[in-house]
Amino acid sequence: MAQTLSGTLVESLRTRIVDGDIAPGEKLPSEPRLAAEHQVSRTVVREAIARLNLEGLVHTRRGSGSYALTPPADDAEGAPPLARSLDDRLALVEYRLALEPEAAALAATRRTPAQLAALADRLDDLASSDGHPATAMRHDFAFHRLVAEAAGNRFLLEALDRLGPQMIAMPRGRLDRSSGGSPHDGGRFTAVVQEHRAVLDALDAQDPLAAAAAMRVHLAGSRRRLIEESAPPRRRT
Repeated sequence: MAQTLSGTLVESLRTRIVDGDIAPGEKLPSEPRLAAEHQVSRTVVREAIARLNLEGLVHTRRGSGSYALTPPADDAEGAPPLARSLDDRLALVEYRLALEPEAAALAATRRTPAQLAALADRLDDLASSDGHPATAMRHDFAFHRLVAEAAGNRFLLEALDRLGPQMIAMPRGRLDRSSGGSPHDGGRFTAVVQEHRAVLDALDAQDPLAAAAAMRVHLAGSRRRLIEESAPPRRRT
């Protein structure tokens, strides 16, 4: 019985996420609210959220709530498997570390003034999206895609396009300090913006070594934040 109720709730929430009714990065309704709206127990709600976490459609941030992630494209040919677990997301960062520093290095020597201006505009958009995680995620991905485009290598660009925005779909705590986030969340967002700015500065200076290093530092920071925000809370003694 509980499994049937849980499955029904999963279908309902999955549809809302895929259809965009709950946008990527948006916080899901609270457990009590979902229980009341669907007339189920909180145990059923927890089971449904756990299943959505396994499907990679939701990330539950301890102490804050559950947030929608970017759904995969519908049966896209050649689409990569969705990062469903913490191990998957860490592996995705490792994959990006193998690609994006080189893309940044190439972009430093090949970028055009128009591309540099577009990157600056996108960074401004990212910096102004504090507290709006879905918007921040879109600008974050767009910045990285522009770097790959400026690299002038279609295979690098295709690699990022194949991943799509899911490569940014990590715990929303690093982008959002609203909805009950900790006081440190604003500092995390500031760090994300500063790391992108370091990449842009290196591209502006046409310094490939600095660009690669800045991109590596940014992705290493993403990995660290992902681990920190996925760790269980410490118990008070």
